[in-house]
Amino acid sequence: MKREERYRRILEYFRREMPNVDTELHFDSTFQLLVAVVLSAQCTDKRVNMVTPQLFAHYPDAHTMAQATDEDILHYISSVSYPNSKARHLVALSQMLVERYGGEVPCDMDALMQLPGVGRKTANVMQAVAFGQAAMAVDTHVFRVSHRLGLVTSSATTPLKVEQQLVKYIPEEDIPLAHHWLLLHGRYVCTSRNPHCNSCPLSDLCPKPVNKTI
Repeated sequence: MKREERYRRILEYFRREMPNVDTELHFDSTFQLLVAVVLSAQCTDKRVNMVTPQLFAHYPDAHTMAQATDEDILHYISSVSYPNSKARHLVALSQMLVERYGGEVPCDMDALMQLPGVGRKTANVMQAVAFGQAAMAVDTHVFRVSHRLGLVTSSATTPLKVEQQLVKYIPEEDIPLAHHWLLLHGRYVCTSRNPHCNSCPLSDLCPKPVNKTI
């Protein structure tokens, strides 16, 4: 099957089955989304959603969080992965937002990536979710599913290379949703261990099903 046909059929499935998909993180503002995405690095959304209600109740915006100490933030996020570095990053990025942007989150990619704790994936999530831009965030789920479904070649050995190949074939209007499509498929169907190949609706399009009974 040619790659263009593979993309066409897979995207048709996702458009039909997940037309209004969105992030599973809970937030009430662009700033809170940024905080939640930073916390979600190498951590589940479920765990992040458990800690953010109390965190946001005390520090709802950049101005209040900029006044906190690392220890203040650590108290609320101690159960997430790498809590010490994330607490440090959240205080520092809040201070930078206040100093440079009046407490608002910038939409520019370069500006986002200058914030402490914000890498390319986080910046892409913010651009897609908060600002509706055609940005493709590649996390571990997207990376894995893209390879398994044959959407990218074996030469796509880094998240950036996967991102570049995906945006080459995915229509611009689909890109903000495509991250969620691939992520959720990886989170609930095409899991890292014991993927549910026998019940996967895309198994017929999968070049090498990992766990399919013939």
